[in-house]
Amino acid sequence: MTRQSYVFTSESVSEGHPDKLCDRVSDAILDAFLTEEPNARVACETFATTSRVIVGGEVGLSDPAKLDEFMGRVDQIVRGCVKDIGYEQDEFHWNTLEVQNYLHKQSAHIAQGVDRDGAGDQGIMFGYACRETPELMPAPILYAHAILRRLAEVRKSGQEPTLRPDAKSQLSLRYEDGRPVAVTSIVLSTQHANPDQTSDDIRAIVEPYIREVLPAGWLTEATEWWVNPTGTFVIGGPDGDAGLTGRKIIVDTYGGAAPHGGGAFSGKDPTKVDRSAAYAARYLAKNVVAAGLADRCTLQVSYAIGVAKPLSIYVDTHGTGQVEAAQIERAVAACMDLTPRGIRTHLELNRPIYARTAAYGHFGRAPEADGGFSWEKTDLVEALKSAI
Repeated sequence: MTRQSYVFTSESVSEGHPDKLCDRVSDAILDAFLTEEPNARVACETFATTSRVIVGGEVGLSDPAKLDEFMGRVDQIVRGCVKDIGYEQDEFHWNTLEVQNYLHKQSAHIAQGVDRDGAGDQGIMFGYACRETPELMPAPILYAHAILRRLAEVRKSGQEPTLRPDAKSQLSLRYEDGRPVAVTSIVLSTQHANPDQTSDDIRAIVEPYIREVLPAGWLTEATEWWVNPTGTFVIGGPDGDAGLTGRKIIVDTYGGAAPHGGGAFSGKDPTKVDRSAAYAARYLAKNVVAAGLADRCTLQVSYAIGVAKPLSIYVDTHGTGQVEAAQIERAVAACMDLTPRGIRTHLELNRPIYARTAAYGHFGRAPEADGGFSWEKTDLVEALKSAI
């Protein structure tokens, strides 16, 4: 039987974290390519360190001349990302850092499988949904994101001028009868401007916003607070620690509450099933829960390179299902075309909607009018019920 009383912890990192800055750059370059051509091919990796950002990977446009012209825009895209995040420190400033661009044309051997509508690589992808929150997400990761997103808002607005971009949060929640009821501990480390600011000074700044974000009653007298526990945190971002695209995959998904297939998302166009099929799996799992077929749902799909049809579909409802898992497996296959092209079409993924996913999670976000976070819709509920 599944445990009903326990403590579970998830962490998040801010948009200014070195790895997340790299995710943002990679996804901004992807968006620029998709704006130029909806079927553009992009697999972009970014590395950031003191006063330097390096971009590499493979890209493709139908017109080679456009590809050459586009390369000249990469420097501006990188600087725009760093500026928007807010880095203007001596050893990492958007205007003075060095940008090196090593993007090159996509391998013809990889392209040949994708051109036949096959998957761009082999792999396994997972989706998950549960009833812990209105967003049908695990509570620890959802609220760890929310804390950092709120601090970024007040930093950028000028409301809290001493906060700086690099930050991390960690939330431990106590569960009773399978429901989150209290925060047992909270860890918050944030970069700040003044070396004379103490941990107590930073707590005085951030605590009101944390209390604003968390549900009433979750913070108690027994909650342990660890705010900037090492003390001074002035040197941050890629100057303090190098960053790389794709190193925060658990932050991107379910905070460890569900399996992860292993593939990163950022910098990959939607022909890459690491990204698009993971979005489809979340979409299907969320709709299964929204349809009342289960209170929790884990869904796995798998692919082979160059092959369009998924090799397998697996569903686990963790003992909460109203119908057999095998019935749900058949229903999701009937309700959605899970070939790479089918996923891109159903979720309308060939759009420049990815830079916004680079921080604060790819899941649990509200669907947007321009197609952003389309995988968070629950518009498959009636079709699933009918199929069942």
